Amino acid sequence: MTRISMKTIKQLNEKDLKSRIQETRSELTKLRVDGAKGTLRKESGKLKPLRHDIARMLTRISEMEKNK
Repeated sequence: MTRISMKTIKQLNEKDLKSRIQETRSELTKLRVDGAKGTLRKESGKLKPLRHDIARMLTRISEMEKNK
């Protein structure tokens, strides 16, 4: 999964954001498991960007809820 820009996040509705968060969290979990097993080499740089993407999406959802 590639990085998601804030412009793209702002275009998505709440339902799509929540599904995107679930996908990203599952990918993050897989990478963490690989890291725990010691098989995470090339993808070690993907952990932090995934966490940041999740945070951006959660921030957008909370903004949407405030504007309701």
